[in-house]
Order: sequence, then C-alpha cells, then structure tokens
Amino acid sequence: MEDNVTPDISIALYHYLCQHIVGSEDHVKQIRLMNAVRDDLTSNKKTTFITSGSFGEGLDMRGSDLDLMQVSRTFEAYENIKPFFNPNITYFSMERDDVKPGYAQLKLDYCRSRSVLKLCEEQNGKIYFSSTLDKQKFLYSDKLSIHGPCLSDSTGIFDFAFCLHCKTWVSPAGQWITRSNNSWPSYNVKQSIIKHGVLFVPIGVKGSPKEDLEWRVSFSVGEKFLINTFTHTQLLCYALLKIILKDVIATFSECEDLLCSYFLKTIVFWISEELSQSVWKPEYIIPCFMRCFSRLIYCVEHSVCSHYFIPENNMFENKIVGRPREVLLEKLYMLHSYNWRCILFSDQISSFNSSIWNVPIEPYTQYSKEFEKVLTSRLLHFTNISFGFSTSNINNVRMKQIILCQQSSGSSIKDVYNFYISKWCQEHAQSVPLISTLSNNKYQYKQYKSCLSVVTDNIYHDAVSGWLMVASLFYKTKQYSAALNIVSYSLSKCTPEKLCHFMTFSDIHYQLLKLQTFQKKSLVYLLKTLVVGYTQFEENSTLIPDELQMNQLNTFYTFPSTAYAYFLNFLCYYHLNDVRQCQDSLKGLQLVIDEGYFMVNVDLKAEAYYLLGIALQLLGDMESARHVFLKSVKLCPDELYNSAGKRLLLMN
Repeated sequence: MEDNVTPDISIALYHYLCQHIVGSEDHVKQIRLMNAVRDDLTSNKKTTFITSGSFGEGLDMRGSDLDLMQVSRTFEAYENIKPFFNPNITYFSMERDDVKPGYAQLKLDYCRSRSVLKLCEEQNGKIYFSSTLDKQKFLYSDKLSIHGPCLSDSTGIFDFAFCLHCKTWVSPAGQWITRSNNSWPSYNVKQSIIKHGVLFVPIGVKGSPKEDLEWRVSFSVGEKFLINTFTHTQLLCYALLKIILKDVIATFSECEDLLCSYFLKTIVFWISEELSQSVWKPEYIIPCFMRCFSRLIYCVEHSVCSHYFIPENNMFENKIVGRPREVLLEKLYMLHSYNWRCILFSDQISSFNSSIWNVPIEPYTQYSKEFEKVLTSRLLHFTNISFGFSTSNINNVRMKQIILCQQSSGSSIKDVYNFYISKWCQEHAQSVPLISTLSNNKYQYKQYKSCLSVVTDNIYHDAVSGWLMVASLFYKTKQYSAALNIVSYSLSKCTPEKLCHFMTFSDIHYQLLKLQTFQKKSLVYLLKTLVVGYTQFEENSTLIPDELQMNQLNTFYTFPSTAYAYFLNFLCYYHLNDVRQCQDSLKGLQLVIDEGYFMVNVDLKAEAYYLLGIALQLLGDMESARHVFLKSVKLCPDELYNSAGKRLLLMN
C-alpha cells in the first residue's frame, strides 16, 4: 500500500508529537539540563553519576525507566598506553584475545584493596575482574535483581550500573574516527566523544566460556553527545521507533524480547550518517521515519545489526534467528504494509488526525502542556527525591553555589543549580544536630546558626515546603511565635491556582500559565513559584517535631504540606496553651483533609489523618484519635509508609 505523504501531514504529526508525546525542543533541552546539573551535584571525588538511557537523553516517555551509571574514580581501565600512576587507583588492562568484538576481559594490574581482590578470579596465572561478582556485591536487598549489566528495583522504574572508565579511545572503535560521512557527526563532536573515552559495564557474551569475566565496552556518554546533536525531527523519529516497539511489536508474545531500544538507536545513528542534516526537518519526518523503519526490516531480514562504533559486533548474532525471526518479520511486514499509518496502532498516537493538527499550536498551549508533563512525570519526580546529595558533598555544592552567584542572575543553569541546591539543603538541614550534650551554650547556638543557614537556603525548589522546614526549625527551638508567622505565610501561598505533583490541570491552571508573568520562564522557575510540594522528613531528622516520633523510632515521613502546616500551627498553640487557636487549627486540618486539598492520592490523605490523630491524642480525645487512626490505616495499611497502625497498637 503506497502513500503520497504531503509535507502538511508530516508537519501535523510533528506538532502532535511535540504536544502529546515528547515536548518541544526547548522542553527536551530543559530536561537534559536538569539531568546534567543533578549528575554534577551528586558526583564527588570518588564517584561520577551519569543519568543515561532515554530519560538521560531528554525523552521522558511512557514506559521509560531510569538508567543511572555509577563510574568509580578509584578504578581505571586502559588498553595500550599506561596511565600516569596513582597509588590510590586500582588499574586494569584490557585484553581482547578470543573475545567477541565490543567486549573485553579486564586484567588486574595494580590494587591495594582487599575488597576488590574478592571480586576477581584467577585464570591461566592472571587475575581478572569478575563482572558477575561485581554485580552480586550490590544485591544488598531482596528488592533488587540483576538485569543485564544493571541492577533493577522491584518497581521496574530504576536500572543501576556500576562502570569503569577508560580515558582513551579503544582500538576496536578506531575506524569510527575516520569513517566518511555527510558531515554528521561534526569533527568537534567526534573529538569530544573521543576525548571522553569509553566505559566498561559488567556483562559478558551470553554463553561464552568466559562470560563471567567479560565486560562490555559502553559508548553511553558518546551516544548522549550524538543524541544532543540531533535536530528535533531526528529525536522524534527515534521516539516514534520506540513507541512502535513498545506499544505494538512487543505486544506480540513471540516478539516481546527480540528487539530493544538500543537496536533502534543504532539504526537512527547509521541513517543519520547517510542522510544530509537538511533532510531532518518537520516536513520530512514521515519519510525519515519510514526510512528508519525499512532499515529495521532489512536488518531483521539479514539477521545483521552492526554496532555503530564497532561494526564487527553484530548485535543480532545468535539472537534474531530461526522461528522467532520469521515471526518478527511477519509482524514487521504487516506493519510496513500500512506505511506511516502503522504508528496509529499505538494508543498514544491513535487519536492523531492530520486535518486537526495542521493548525500551529499556540505557544502558551505548548508551554502549559509541557509543564503538566513535568508535574506528572514519575521519572523526573523520582530523580528529584531519590538522589540526594551526601553530606560529604557540602564543600563541592557550596563552591558551585558561590561560582554561580558571581554569574548573571538571568542564567538558566544558575536557576537549575539553585533548585537542586535548595533540595539538598532541605535534606542536609535535617542532619545538623540541634541539641548538644555539652553544657556550652555557645556550641548549641553555633549548631542552631549552622542549621538556620542551611534551612534558609531550602526555599527555592517549591512554593511552600521549604518555608515549612524553616517553621519546623523555629518550633524545635521553641520559637513558637516565629514558627506561627512562617506557617501563616506558607498557608497564604496554598491558593487554588497552585499545583502539586501528579495533579490534573484545570482551566484555572491553563489560564494562569497564559499570563505574561510566566511566559518563557524556565521549568524550575515554575516549580519553585507554582508548586506546593510535599513536606518530607528524612530518617533521624533533627527537625521533625518530637510529637511525631514514637519510642525512639525515627523513620522517613512524607506529609501533604497543607495538612502539616495546620498541624504545626496546632502544636505551637498547644505549647502556648491557647485552647481556642488549637481548636481552630484542628478545624483547618480537618477541612483540608475533607477537601483533599493538595492531596492527590490516598497515601497522602492517610498521612494527613495520622497528623490529625496525634493532635487529638495530645488533647486527650482518645476515642476520636482511635477513630482517625483507623481511617488512616484503612487508606494506607502498609506499616512501612504509615505509622498509624503502630499508634493504634500503643493505644490498645
């Protein structure tokens, strides 16, 4: 079935993908910037963190997981040229004899660590680093499992890989440097990729007699460089291929595990070398996609998919063969018979109608949709709360902050750094001890000032929760009037037009984002201005009110900020013996619970009931407290996330 695809249809599809699937070019750049800054701040002298995979490339799509690479700076691999010796580094040399192209064994050359020696095995008088033992050392929880070179969590969101860095380019990929092409990638991009070198990830060739001692050469960082040079049309073509794979091809049980996103990325790289960059424009997105899809079929037909950097590595070898290959080809031929309309088999794109999407999108509509995408992104939310900055990073973070303060106040990268530094400060402030066993009051005051300095820097990542952490500090130090003032200010910001994570936008929110005040503002500006975030207390937090702790049990808590504000209000008035204001605070707490105000799921409502139950306990109304705790447990029975059940047991 042949289709005459007009540029209008291509442009309409381009607009549809921008608004509903991927986002605009600017949106992708901001996601990449947030990833880069977070990686920079979480890295330290011993470890470099790299957000990789599709999300690391700026694609926040349905079904994507979070790939995080941890590169040890205390290990170094090399091929021919020995690096400058450092006695604190463990060195491995690369051996490729009798190993498939794209893989290597890592022979131990120098090591001072016994723990590293335990991860090595002897073979023919030489000691090699075991990729299998290396992965197993991270299996400290039954919620983790080995998935290829990575460890995966039980939710399927997170993939983590330990990596070694080789600072020089490796000879198996040497031909890539001089391979002729149509100016893509450019000379400067190639040089940047070569300068970085390569990584080694812990996985061998399946079925190889040396599988446990083999490591795969990874060009993950170089691939991010290449993806970042893509035009937005190139990126959307790659996204379309991923959608076809996950939403259509993988739904056929016989084809579920045959193809992966990496094969598709490789095909887009090869096509990008062949086509002029001038072709990758919105009006040609359908022909470009079909060329990539046709190449995929060709690769399956011949059971060959050459690695982009090491073509001698056929990634389809011993994989796309036999009956499974025949079934896959049958499905691919069927999809190809629909031409570009094969993408409509995906429920994400099935509503696409070119006649509707020919009208250009209003900038504010695109802007609003992209911010909504950020607020409902589980991956971005997960990275923002899960990869905190260790206290050992304090000097690194503070130094970056000083440097950024000397730069232009309009710098978008400065806004992103301040956003993440604010999140780090909220976490770090909770580890500063407020009560000293020493009798020296000056010491206690110094501790207080230290905590106050950090906690006042935690107000830049959302509109409310940072201020509530400041109020918590004042409450813990018995400055009740100051705490009440901050709580009052926080509640004044919890207005109906504000937003929270995973909240469905209303017309009010779309109208708000139309305002000139917000147009062209960065994502992090909107997050710190419009979002009512959760109030989170770390395990063993020094800022959590004593009333929330049970029998020295100090755990991680997440509260809706509206509920916590009224609860903190109640506690202050309780200690000031103001009964009337205590009752008013309880009414406010009950009201926000009844309305579900900034509580988008039952877990948050359960935590709000938990706060209400504690307040009723303090007032001596045990029957009402028991009733409220039961409501909390009914909403969230998991004791790992809700302590209401433990409170009930203590009451009984």
